[in-house]
Formats: sequence, structure tokens, C-alpha cells
Amino acid sequence: MNVLSSVYLRYEQDVVSARSRGRQLAELLGLSTQDQTRVATAVSELARNALMYAGGGQVDYGVDAEDGVNVGDQRLMVRVSDQGAGIAGLDEILAGEYVSRTGMGAGLRGTRRLMDHFHVVTGPSGTQISVAKHLPPGVTLSPHEIERFQAALDEAGPVTAVQELQRQNQELLRALSDLARREEELASLNRELGDTNRGVVALYSELEDTASLLRDASREKSMFLSYVSHEFRTPLHSMLGLSRMLLSHDDGDLSAEQDEQLRLLRSSAEELLVMVNDLLDLTKAETGGRELTLEPLDLSQVLGTLRALFQPLVTPSGPQLIVEEPLTSTVLYTDASKLHQILRNFISNALKFTRSGEVRVSTRRLEEDSWIEFSVQDSGSGIVPEDQARLFQEFSQVGVPALRTSEGSGLGLSLASRMATLLGGRVGMESVLNQGSRFWAVLPVNSGTECPAGAAPSSATPPLSSADLGELR
Repeated sequence: MNVLSSVYLRYEQDVVSARSRGRQLAELLGLSTQDQTRVATAVSELARNALMYAGGGQVDYGVDAEDGVNVGDQRLMVRVSDQGAGIAGLDEILAGEYVSRTGMGAGLRGTRRLMDHFHVVTGPSGTQISVAKHLPPGVTLSPHEIERFQAALDEAGPVTAVQELQRQNQELLRALSDLARREEELASLNRELGDTNRGVVALYSELEDTASLLRDASREKSMFLSYVSHEFRTPLHSMLGLSRMLLSHDDGDLSAEQDEQLRLLRSSAEELLVMVNDLLDLTKAETGGRELTLEPLDLSQVLGTLRALFQPLVTPSGPQLIVEEPLTSTVLYTDASKLHQILRNFISNALKFTRSGEVRVSTRRLEEDSWIEFSVQDSGSGIVPEDQARLFQEFSQVGVPALRTSEGSGLGLSLASRMATLLGGRVGMESVLNQGSRFWAVLPVNSGTECPAGAAPSSATPPLSSADLGELR
């Protein structure tokens, strides 16, 4: 380093001089008042240690950079050296595990915290401690500047113990003043935080009240829908029974016009009954009334039941229904009614909105055979992207109006999504305009485990998660 000044330590007055010289140099180099105090305190502590434990020493002050280097990249260096017997247990002292009766350990640890750099070399032949404080930017250190600093230090002359004590008292008063100001700021901040906390508590209470009202409203809505749906079933079944009896002509023949009107009445009653049943199922799902009834199911039998159920609905002019047999024998442990409800909704929608071609039902095992994917692929007109955003939303109707043979309730796929969630799985879809759509459900072979993200089927079009889907048709 470029040595700017040195102080030899032989008497107590030399410790005062070393402290004063450190502060003066820090001030000349543009350090802040607080950093000036830190440098003076660190030098005083190290100089006192050298005098007390080694009988004397030397303090060198300088800057550790070559001439012309920006001061912002430099440091004020202070090196205190002595020829004592060295410091025993230095690692324990710096780690805070050793405290001498004279307090030497606390002084070294405190000095290290005050400065930006701290380095100790000690041994039987003596000790050398180097500390440094970073300088502020904006000044260049040239040989001329070094001479100017040295001249300024010489002009300052020695400082008496009384003068240094007065300076320390002033520093202490400034520190106390800053501490009082910070305490006042902290008290003000605590008051603001207290006011904010009370506001947050009040807001939280309001949110709890609002959430409670919403829960009550949701429960009342579900109870109302459940009651209304249940009560609608009786007259609807009566209408269907009477229309069926009249259409059988057991009580006499009807005119062609009467026969047609009865068929329209029966068709409307059937559609309304489907909607009522869906509403009742949806209400039970919302209120947690859909308990799982788990039982072993043979996959081939499940697919055979679906084939037998929908085959009568297939017409020569409509799409062909293909239900593929599973590649391997599989036994599912799941809820039969919920599984059938998911697949019935998928297949019925595919048949309803596919003019020609085929509707293909297939299965495959995923994730080391722990999961199974049910897929219903149709060759219909597909679904436009803006309508896909509304898939699986309740009462949502999308698709091609010209292909609708019946309006439906708009609840089928919403229920399918809820049923899949109850079984521990999820649903999704992929669709390409003029090429068709594919609806899938990934379910655990043994219900009761959570569906992993990786269990979703892979395809060119990434499957949507149930949280992003809305309801089709």
C-alpha cells in the first residue's frame, strides 16, 4: 500500500494520536462522518491492544492502490504491527468462544464488524493486523494528492487526550441524537403498522362475513335446486307414463295429428327429465352428497355395457359406434355409476354432434399401469378455439346448431368433470376443426389416489387441465 503516515506506539498518548490520525485521514479521503468514527474506533482498539499486550508497536496508514486509480476502487488501509508473543487462541476469539478478563476478544470481533476488511497474521515473533474501509468514488489518487494529504496531516499536529476526549464526546452525542431520531421513526412506523394491522383485521373480518354469506347462499341454492329437481320428477314420470299409454293405442286409436302431438309432448318431457336428473346430480356433487361406492369392475364388461346401451341409438345414416376391446384384461376398483356417467356423457355428445363417420371408444394404461385413459374420438366438425374455452362450464351450449337433434341440459360434461375429480382423476379434450374431437378421462385403476400431471394423454395438442376447461353442449 502507499503509506501516507505512521504512528509509533510507546505511551498512552500514542494511542490517542493513532486514533486522531485515523480520523483525520478518513476525513481527508472523503469518508462519511459515521465511517470516520468507525475507522477511529477500530484504530484506537487495535493500537491499545498492541500497547497493552505487546508493549508497543506501529500503526501505518495508506491506500492500497497505485497512483492514478479511481479512489472508488481503493480502500483506506490501516496496519497495526507489534513484536509481541502473538495472540493465542485467535480462532476461538474471532468465533466468540473465548473472552479474556481484559476483553481483548470482544475488541477484535468489534473491530472486524466496523471495517470492510480484516486480516490477522500472528506468531511467536509478533502480530500484524490489517483493516480497511472502502473509499467513496469520484476522486483520483495521484502522487500530488498523496503529498497534499501528508502535508495536511503534518499541519494538523498532535492531538491532546483532552481534545480527543472532546471529539469522542461529540461523536457520542451525534450517535445518541441519531439513535433518538431512529427510535422516534421506529415508534412512528410501529404506530403505522398497528393502524395497518387493525385495518387488515377489520378487512379479514369483513371477508369472513362475506364468505359465510356466500357459503349460506350456495347452500340455499343447492337445497333449492335439489328440492325443485326432486319434486319435478314425479309429474314428469306421470307425463311420460300417460303419453306412453296413449301412444300404445290401448284405449283406442288417435288421429295422426294427436299422435304427433303426443310424441312431441313425450320428447319434451324426456328432455326435461334429463335436465332435472342432471341438476339433481350436480347439486349432490356440490354439497358433497356424492359418496363413492367402490367395487371391482371388469373393464371388458364396462365397455360391453356401453356398447349394448348405445347400439340401439346408432342409425344407418349416422356415425358408426366402435367400442374397442382392451388389449389386456383389467379389473378396476372404482364407482360404477360415476364411471358410467362420465362415459355416457362423452359418447352421447359424440353421437349427437357427429353427422357421419365414426365414434371410437378406446382405452389405454398409463403410468406403470396405475392409471387408465378412456378416450372418445369422433369424426365430427370439431370445436372452434373460442368455444373450447367454455368447455365443461355448467349450462354452456357450444357446437354446431345445425347438428343438434336436442338441446340438452348443458350439464353433462360439467358432471363428467366433477365425477372424474371425485374418483381422483381428471378430464380434457382435443379438437381440430373439420377433423373431429377427442374427449378423455384419466382415472386411477384403484380410486383413492390423486391423478398426477404426467398421467394426461400425450398428443400434438396439449390436453387442457380441468381447472381451465369449461362445459361443452
